[in-house]
Amino acid sequence: MENFESLLPRHKFDNDSVAMIKKMDRDKILPLLPNLLEWIQDMNWPVAPSVLDLLLTFPEEIVPYVQDVLSSDDDNWKWFILHYLVIELPRESRVQFREYLTRVSETPTGNELAEELDEIAKKILETI
Repeated sequence: MENFESLLPRHKFDNDSVAMIKKMDRDKILPLLPNLLEWIQDMNWPVAPSVLDLLLTFPEEIVPYVQDVLSSDDDNWKWFILHYLVIELPRESRVQFREYLTRVSETPTGNELAEELDEIAKKILETI
């Protein structure tokens, strides 16, 4: 198996790397998905929108990696994931987050309240 990790963005302005990845065969991009997800930790980074566009072309494949993020303690990253990625996924993918979204909308932690994750969770739940 070839190592395509060297193609991952090297910095927050590295849209050229994302453009190269987009030209690759889908099966070769799959192993890169968890690392690509890290590039949408802050949607203010110039590379983030193009990475997001790429991730949205893998709506089923990214679900487990998104679930890992939603299980983490990084509530700021969760905010970006919910507001930019999960809400844009097809319904079939969004429903896989129902348990998390229900918990956050009904019994958010203090940090989840501070990030207003309960509000976006409710909004996404209305669409599934």
